[in-house]
Amino acid sequence: MLDAFSRAAVAADASGSFIGGDKLSALKAFVADGNKRLDAVKSISTSASCIVTDSVAGMICENTGLTAPGGNCYTNRRMAACLRDGEIVLRYVSYALLAGDASVLQDRCLNGLKETYAALGVPTGSAARAVAIMKACAVAHITGTNKRFGDTANNNLLDQGTSKDPAGCQSLASEASGYFDTVVSAIS
Repeated sequence: MLDAFSRAAVAADASGSFIGGDKLSALKAFVADGNKRLDAVKSISTSASCIVTDSVAGMICENTGLTAPGGNCYTNRRMAACLRDGEIVLRYVSYALLAGDASVLQDRCLNGLKETYAALGVPTGSAARAVAIMKACAVAHITGTNKRFGDTANNNLLDQGTSKDPAGCQSLASEASGYFDTVVSAIS
């Protein structure tokens, strides 16, 4: 944020003018978009543990052989590693969403992940399925369609009072979906 403001201040100073007009509108839009991004990341991060746990549980329900003896989630240690990996993926997707750029996801999370999973014998189809379930959960949290156990409160970004733009919520949900899709394609 400081970079965008610094650039505007330096440009105004160089021209000997005040920041106004289109430059001020651009800064307002930047702040508004930043607040929506913060709200989206907050909605994901406050439920990260549930998102990851539900995703891994959903993956296991679809493939019960994973918890059978010899399965990749059979021991507590393997299950903990699976949950840890899910948390790492979700954390880097939220970093990418906050920055509006997938480079941190590519550089810090996905670089060599498929090869590591192959070396460890982790079934990438199951990992990709868990990420797909995480995607659905995260998008539901961003858009407010995360109804669980008869919960009637609609707690999407619009109801939190900070983001008033339904198109912006959908846009961020779509962007987050793209980051999850990037993870799935990287490990498949």
